[in-house]
Order: sequence, then structure tokens, then C-alpha cells
Amino acid sequence: MNQTTKKVCLLTGAGGQLGNAFCRFYADKYHIVGVYRSKPPNVPSQQQLFVDPLNPKTKVLENEHPVFAIKADLSDDRQLERIVELTLARFDRIDLLVNAAVNLILAPIIEDNRQLENIEAQFNINVIVPLKLAVMVARNFWRNRVEENTQMNRNVINVSSISGVNIYPGIGQSIYSASKAGLNHLTRHMAYEFQSFGVRVNATAPTSFPSIISTESVVQSIIRLDEGTMTGKVLILDQEGENLT
Repeated sequence: MNQTTKKVCLLTGAGGQLGNAFCRFYADKYHIVGVYRSKPPNVPSQQQLFVDPLNPKTKVLENEHPVFAIKADLSDDRQLERIVELTLARFDRIDLLVNAAVNLILAPIIEDNRQLENIEAQFNINVIVPLKLAVMVARNFWRNRVEENTQMNRNVINVSSISGVNIYPGIGQSIYSASKAGLNHLTRHMAYEFQSFGVRVNATAPTSFPSIISTESVVQSIIRLDEGTMTGKVLILDQEGENLT
């Protein structure tokens, strides 16, 4: 095992708003493996470094904590396996899995065909991929390491949405909301099974960000879940605060 105080975090959706913020704020706290589809996270990585344009030879502090970036199509099971293999080859372990990738289509059901045409894609990225990736990590690394998992406080955090808890009609979230409701229930079932080898599973379910709450507050909720001891919980975040269900 790589002897270091920094946990290894496998993060999907690293090129998105939440993923970028997580990498930017916490690259010094975790060894982050940032998985992205097309646009890499805007942080130092093995692919890019920051340079001071006024003094190119000056050290840039951000470069001291590069993200290990992996470009992948999460809809391809072979690439999911590759992600896990590359992470274990690079760091020898995975301590935290954050499923932050999302597929969101906003459209009405009747007047627009986009929802019907993208049902499978939304459920795949929002529900199925988080389960598949967690199971791959469990089978390839966690399953036979109960004591070590408990000691390292290893866990899975699924990024859900308050739309999976409450109904917000009129904005075209039908399939997205259904998928996030499924992810919330899946999180609880995963927690029950993963506890047999000492791994916790929770979800954070924020309202819209950054329009209603800040992106940083969502990132911080991930950190709190990682550092906590709870399992099988959904942490709801809205303008009134937090609520565990």
C-alpha cells in the first residue's frame, strides 16, 4: 500500500462544475483520479500544468497536487473496468468513490420526444453506472479487506439531487427526477451489502447549484460524508440547510 496520509479518491464527472470544484478545492487533501468524458478538469494533471505568464520559471503551488485525469465513456463497461485498473495501477488502492457524473435532459414528456429518446441514457449514467463502478471497485479491491476498509473509513458517495426526493413540476425533470429517486434507494441497498466488507455508502442530494446553494457547499457535503461514520443515508441540501434521511 502507498503509505501516505492522502486518501485516493476516484471521481467521475471531473470535467463538470461540481467535479472541477472538488478538484480545485481538495487536490491537496486527496489523490484524485478525475474521470471526464470530453472536457478535462481545469486543474493541473499529468496532461497539463499551470504556468505564471509573467514569470514562467516560477513555481506554481497548484502544480504540487496534480489530478490524475482519465478520459472515458462511462456508458462502456470495458472503460469502467479500465478506470478501476488504471487507478489501482497508479495508486495501489481506492479509498473513496464519488459518483458525480450526470445525464440531465430538461423537456416535457408529451410535447417533446427528447425524454423518451433519452430514458436509457439518463438512467444508465445516473443509476446504473454508479452501481457498476462501485461493484467493480469492491470486487477488484475492497471485498477481502474488511479490517483495512474500516481503518481507512472507505466509502462510496453518490451525487443525487433533491429532485429525487421532491417533485418540481413544470421544468421538465421527469426522467432525471425518477433516476435520482432510484439512486437514493439504490444507495441504501448498496450500504446494506457493502457493510459486510467495511465500506460505507451514502448520497448527497443538493438543490440547484449554484443558483440556490453554492457549488462549494455541495463539495463540502461530500467531504463531510467521507469523514463521517454514517451509512445508508441521503444528505439533503437546500437553502434551509441540511437534513439526513
